[in-house]
Amino acid sequence: MIIVYHNNNLIVEVINAEGLDNGKLSDLTIAQSISLISQIYDNELLVWCDINNRNSVDFDFISQMFQRTNEMHSFTKGDYYFRAAIGYVDESLFINCNKNILFPTWQMSACVGIIHTSIINQISKSIPFDKDFDYYLNSVAKLAMPLGLFCYSNPNLLKEDVVNSDKKVSDFKLFRFVKQHYKTRWVFLLFLNLCWFEKTIKLFPLFISLFYKNRTNLIKSINIQYKKYIINTKETIDVIIPTIGRKKYLYDVLCDLRNQTHLPINVIIVEQNPKINSFSELDYITNESWPFTIKHTFTHQSGACNARNIALKQVESEWVFLNDDDNRFDSNLLKEGLLMANQLGILVFSTAYPQQNEKIKSKIINQSKIFGSGNSFVKSSCLKDVRFSMDLEFGYGEDGDFGMQLRNKGFDVFYLPELKITHLKAPIGGFRTKPTFLWSNEMIQPKPSPTVMLFTLKHKTKEQLKGYKTILFLKYYRVKKNKNPITYFKNFIKQWNRSVFWATKLMKTDGNEI
Repeated sequence: MIIVYHNNNLIVEVINAEGLDNGKLSDLTIAQSISLISQIYDNELLVWCDINNRNSVDFDFISQMFQRTNEMHSFTKGDYYFRAAIGYVDESLFINCNKNILFPTWQMSACVGIIHTSIINQISKSIPFDKDFDYYLNSVAKLAMPLGLFCYSNPNLLKEDVVNSDKKVSDFKLFRFVKQHYKTRWVFLLFLNLCWFEKTIKLFPLFISLFYKNRTNLIKSINIQYKKYIINTKETIDVIIPTIGRKKYLYDVLCDLRNQTHLPINVIIVEQNPKINSFSELDYITNESWPFTIKHTFTHQSGACNARNIALKQVESEWVFLNDDDNRFDSNLLKEGLLMANQLGILVFSTAYPQQNEKIKSKIINQSKIFGSGNSFVKSSCLKDVRFSMDLEFGYGEDGDFGMQLRNKGFDVFYLPELKITHLKAPIGGFRTKPTFLWSNEMIQPKPSPTVMLFTLKHKTKEQLKGYKTILFLKYYRVKKNKNPITYFKNFIKQWNRSVFWATKLMKTDGNEI
């Protein structure tokens, strides 16, 4: 383990690097120095630390816990380098970081962090050595995270309080970072958001940023060597399936499960039919023999959130496969899924989920921005106090909210593209009634949907909410027949405010009313 202490963007001391000529580092930036060190020690864990915090780092934790090369961890108790303003342009879940637990994010800090030297060696010829070490670290994580580098905020790196740097990024570096790591239109949206919400005009930083080249294609790939964990081939798994009016499609799903090389213990089916005096149509559950136990619940209460929660209460096995009633998959899905989870040491993952004849776009294992309620596997021990929010029943975002509950408990969600489930997108079946919401008869209809607003209020920053507001304003204006900007603006604000009102009310009702 190589330890690099730094201060004011200069290296002060390097520990455990006896063969290194420290004189060579005096004229180099921290990024250049780390690259040089990584070339000499090409198979070591590298720790960086602000010299003021050298006694606060938990090196025992680092040496015991970090044995794999595909991770980059960092932590600061203070504000992140780009502060809240980055939320105006980045809509992802990686911005509103929970600093109390291990949380996925590309936001890195020079305060303390770790990375493997083999990763530095792969990217050092692609990413420029920025003089500002914070800028460099954030650039590395932002570019490498989609390519399979697992990046985290990790409070366990520190064992006690630290000296928090009050370093504030300049407007020029903020605009520059956006230009170099996002599509060009985002610098203009950043400028617009700062004008609208913060009443500041950053014309010169905007202008200067346009001269910087985008970095998003600098790294084509990263060769990740995943640690091989002890394989447990005897792990048990249950499957949950909510269904309504898709008898034929559900039968095909059960047949796919029957043909698995690693059979589930329980298949938990929650059948819904809101029609009074209706009864189950799934006769094949009892008429045929199945190599697993089928737990069948019939309910007149419709809604996927309620159905999945009923099923989750019946889980008995070590793993849960959140399935859907119109999926198809090959016979090795469960076996390969559990095998890969053991190999990677992960507890939550989603598969590729294409529709028929749709190509899989991303083929790289990475930290997923989303969570799929019909194509995900979860270790049962992660599910304590995690349920599908009834606030979001019949709306949007229930699966994303479920994923965020897991992340906020310290369980990251991974995307494994080698596993594929085909989503047939079957026609809506059964007796279904259009749900009536609290706002259905409102004269001013809320926009966006209050359930979408609810997810945003719960899991995004204030700046992300405002940035979303700007995008929605521009998006709706393009399709409106009435192009009068004044009347459109007034109507938009009214609809937005009603959406906030009903989303807030939903949180208070806790899903008891819809």
